[in-house]
Amino acid sequence: MASLKEFRDRIDSVKSIQKITKAMQMVAAAKLRRAQEAVEAARPYAARMSAVVGNLSSAMDGRPGAPELLVGTGKSDVHLLVVASADRGLCGGFNSQIARHARAEVSRLVQEGKTVKILCVGVKAADQLKRIYEDKIIEIISLREHKDIDSTVAADISARILHMFEAGEFDVCTLVFSRFKSVISQIPTAQTLIPAMQSLDQEVAAPDLGGAAYDYEPDEEDILKVLLPRNLTTQIFQALLENVAGEMGAKMSAMDNSTRNAGEMIDKLSLQYNRKRQSMITTELIEIIAGAEAV
Repeated sequence: MASLKEFRDRIDSVKSIQKITKAMQMVAAAKLRRAQEAVEAARPYAARMSAVVGNLSSAMDGRPGAPELLVGTGKSDVHLLVVASADRGLCGGFNSQIARHARAEVSRLVQEGKTVKILCVGVKAADQLKRIYEDKIIEIISLREHKDIDSTVAADISARILHMFEAGEFDVCTLVFSRFKSVISQIPTAQTLIPAMQSLDQEVAAPDLGGAAYDYEPDEEDILKVLLPRNLTTQIFQALLENVAGEMGAKMSAMDNSTRNAGEMIDKLSLQYNRKRQSMITTELIEIIAGAEAV
């Protein structure tokens, strides 16, 4: 059995860990509040952007000259999977859920005979996907140098995707991320980015035009050529914000559990320490009494 000094050292060590996890929990809680506010503020804009693109695309239905970003290349042979995760751990199963969902998507596409390319945004999911699909990962984009996620980060990722699409490197682009629901619930989601026609939000009700007919200046095709790249950036930005909120929620929950577990371990070690100390005192008393009786 461990000595009293070893028990004291272990108790002090667990107490130090408990202080760290408690501090991390408080930091995550503060960041979660800001991230949740950012997500809730961005959702209406992203939803309305999808509604605008949907209204314009309906006017293009059946007409030639529709942008490829909207209707696609006419093929679905090569799929680009953009997997967005966190760059840091200690957030429970947050990154593992995203990686698991991405693996399921890759497996499904491979079984269908599709060629899959993976673009990882965030290193944690990439570390897990490397074990099976390292040959399919074309690039890993780390976000560690960005203290806060803003629209410029999403614009850079969007520009990279658009460059690949214009170069004919893929036909369909799908974004895998975690949609924030609550502190204890994040939903892994796969959203099609290109062609945009497949990802239009059907939950946003179309405005009631009252029978009026609208003419666009310039025409729908020219508007969509400008709006579709912006919509791509908007959807990526929204997904990154969802990820940040989900990561902070998962981290806060994980650190809270760790703090509680550390407290329980301290109680158990303290009980063992006291039992060991009482046993040693009892043994010493017995030896003293036995010695006194022998005299």
